[in-house]
Amino acid sequence: MISAPPISVFPKCYFDDLVAGRRNYVEWIHDAATLGGEGVEHYDEFFPSYDERDVTPVMDAMAATGQISSMMCFSPDFTHPDPDERARQVKQQKRAIDLTVRTGARHCRTLSGQKYPGLSIAEGVARAAECITRSLEYAVKQDVVLCLENHYKVGSWLYPEFAQQEEPFLALLDALPYSAHNQHWGVQYDPSNALIAGIDPIAFLEKIKHRVVTMHASDRFLAPGTTLDELLSKDGTVGYPDQMTHGETGKGTNDYDAIFRILRSVNFTGWISVEDGMDGLDELRRSVDFLKTKRAQYYGASSPRQ
Repeated sequence: MISAPPISVFPKCYFDDLVAGRRNYVEWIHDAATLGGEGVEHYDEFFPSYDERDVTPVMDAMAATGQISSMMCFSPDFTHPDPDERARQVKQQKRAIDLTVRTGARHCRTLSGQKYPGLSIAEGVARAAECITRSLEYAVKQDVVLCLENHYKVGSWLYPEFAQQEEPFLALLDALPYSAHNQHWGVQYDPSNALIAGIDPIAFLEKIKHRVVTMHASDRFLAPGTTLDELLSKDGTVGYPDQMTHGETGKGTNDYDAIFRILRSVNFTGWISVEDGMDGLDELRRSVDFLKTKRAQYYGASSPRQ
């Protein structure tokens, strides 16, 4: 029997407050310890700085609560039209890889960048692939796995994710040297982001299932008056808050039975990180419990890998 995927938690409920410094990240680490997960996913901007004075207290809290780091979430803009800015973004990605190592995690989320007006798929893929390749070379040296997420949009960005849609996402994967770095390169799958992009999350997972190394677990609920068919017909450029709301995992539109069935079919054992809790920690705790139930259903009684 293979190991079951371990489950970590990510504070979607406190995201803006943590980035802005209105909430203390060490306090969140202690909150996370009460939720029943097996790890914590970090976001680089939750740390006030990369200095030891700001990283050490977080890691001390992790140790004191017996938790481990599942992943570092980072959001580079590799499609920026300015080559100098793209070089700066690569430098920042490398710093995030170093921070990943310092937290004891092995996976670091990466993105393609923004879908700038007039940017063709070919040019966007070329820009992002060059930057990711340079970042990946460093990740290999640091023994960190870069995970490309099918993301929607970074909150501070003007435009949605370039590789939000299936065509550029798959093209970017094909453009990167997968065979040379298969131990350090993969996909972070997010079923809710696929929905928001107007993509069938299950059909999309079938196409990338052998390359998924981590997953974000959340759920979305259709806004009143919106149908799933209408959502799937969108081109992904319309902001999702008007169409869908964020909520408890397992109670929305995502088919987690199909998701777990597919993941189990390829012996996926990577981290599944719960990304919700908009209505409080109890909601996040219920989401963790739901995923544990599905894990037991599809993976049996095996212990999660840690």
